[in-house]
Amino acid sequence: MQEANREKQRELYGAPLADIAARITGALGLTQARLAAVMGVSAPMLSQLLSGHRTKLGNPASVARLAALNDLVEVAPTLTRGELEERLSGIQETQVTLTSTPLPGEVVAELRRLAGPEELMRLAALTTSAPLAQALKAAAGSHG
Repeated sequence: MQEANREKQRELYGAPLADIAARITGALGLTQARLAAVMGVSAPMLSQLLSGHRTKLGNPASVARLAALNDLVEVAPTLTRGELEERLSGIQETQVTLTSTPLPGEVVAELRRLAGPEELMRLAALTTSAPLAQALKAAAGSHG
C-alpha cells in the first residue's frame, strides 16, 4: 500500500513527497514541523504523507506552497537568513483561489530553462490563449 501511494505521489508531484520534503528541509534548514507549518498542514498529516500512508495533499494552497518551497530551494543559497525567513513567511501566507492557480514548479523551471524573460514575455504577447499567456508571464517574472 505504501509503495503504491509513493508511486501515485510520483505521478502527482514528480517524486515521492518524502524525497521532495528531504530536498526542501535539507536546502532550507527546516525541520519537518516547520515544513508542515509553512505548507499549512499538521505535522501528523505531513508524517503520513512522507511515510506513504497517505497519497496526496487535499488543499490546493498546500500544493502551491510545496511548489513554491521547491522553487525557493534553487535561490536559497543566494539569500541571507533574513531574506529566506521573509520568503518562507510569504509562502506560508499564500492563498489559492480559482483565478490564481499556480503553475507547478517543474513547468516554471522548464520554461525558464528554455527561454529568458524577454522571450517569455514576447511569446505571452503573441498567444491568444489567456492561460498560456499567464503561464509565460509567471515564468518570466520568476527569473533570477
